[in-house]
Amino acid sequence: MPDAPLEDLLRDLAPQVLGALVRRYGDFDAAEDALQEALLAAATQWPTDGRPDNPRAWLISVGQRRIVDTIRAESARRNREATNAIRDPDRPDAQSYSTVPDDEDKDRDDTLTLFFLCCHPALSPASAIALTLRAVGGLTTEEIARAFLLPERTMAQRITRAKKRLAAEERPFAVPATSNGQRGEWNERLDNVLRVLYLIYTEGHTSGGERLHRTDLSTEAIRLARALYRALPENPEVTGLLAILLLTDARREARTGSHGELIPLADQDRSLWDRDMIIEGVRLATASVRSGLIGQYQIQAAIAALHAQTPCAEHTDWPRILLLYNALERQAPNPMVTLNRAVALAMVHGPQAGLDLTDTLESTLPGNHRLEAVRAHLHEMAGDPEEAITSYLTAARRTTSLPERNYLTLQAARLRRA
Repeated sequence: MPDAPLEDLLRDLAPQVLGALVRRYGDFDAAEDALQEALLAAATQWPTDGRPDNPRAWLISVGQRRIVDTIRAESARRNREATNAIRDPDRPDAQSYSTVPDDEDKDRDDTLTLFFLCCHPALSPASAIALTLRAVGGLTTEEIARAFLLPERTMAQRITRAKKRLAAEERPFAVPATSNGQRGEWNERLDNVLRVLYLIYTEGHTSGGERLHRTDLSTEAIRLARALYRALPENPEVTGLLAILLLTDARREARTGSHGELIPLADQDRSLWDRDMIIEGVRLATASVRSGLIGQYQIQAAIAALHAQTPCAEHTDWPRILLLYNALERQAPNPMVTLNRAVALAMVHGPQAGLDLTDTLESTLPGNHRLEAVRAHLHEMAGDPEEAITSYLTAARRTTSLPERNYLTLQAARLRRA
């Protein structure tokens, strides 16, 4: 990573440094504060002093010094040894607050471990996922709120409550124990970890603002999904998640035009799809369903594999995709799943069937631009250009993505010229 732009490098290293600090000191808020101080020091010092040989170790050292200084000040005030403030009983000696990371810390990537630790059983799944996305995944509160279809203020309150709940636990970031070689509590947290990785990738794949993609997020999600797959290669949902991410990411180069404009799946140049990623993704998707379609990521992987193996949009196996969406909605009811099912339903039974289904989503997707974008497409399929134009423009006003806004506005203009 030595040639990476400074901002990108620090963004990539932040969750790894946070993971090392939390693992060592067990105090999430202190670790976050120390991380921010270390990042600020790097941003101001590296451009003039030069980038260190091991940027990650440098950041950990600065973060550790900040935490140790805080511990020592608090200890002096309370007249007790600094080590009593360190929660990890496995490191009670002076090395626990050394300002120089040991060899293990220099090479160890704690990001995935920290994902599991944040998904604490004391938290509800929604709170654990939100906290992990904010603290470790690098998403803003606004981005997380958008993923949960909630107001930003509501999400901020949820994250704050999650932090307070963990602070009340005796050792919230202790590594869960294993019993007789079984992962036990690790497995109980796995569903939340998978959800976090999926949401991080989704935010990177459909980012708001001027860019359609945030490759830092999507690439990191794939990296961590690979690490999780290496640890749990027999788990069909882990395998399915990695397959989804690879098969989706394989289309990245074809999703935008020369000016950054959005190109929908049906209009993409499929020769631009990454064949190696597709081959790997299809292999993983096939492996994930050997035990049956019993998990949401397995089902989504099967849908993605069908799209990836179709030579052109006209040959898409929509009846089979509709069956899979029916199964997915039973397995993991979600308004966005229903919206995708409406598209498949329209492709099999006609646009009116899809429109009727979208009408049921008014209360669960209020103000969501994707709902109006789907309606616009279905109205156009139904031969109703005026309704399509209205929906395209409504969707354009609601989206935060400039490429999507431009695409939707152009579709409305195209129908007006027709």
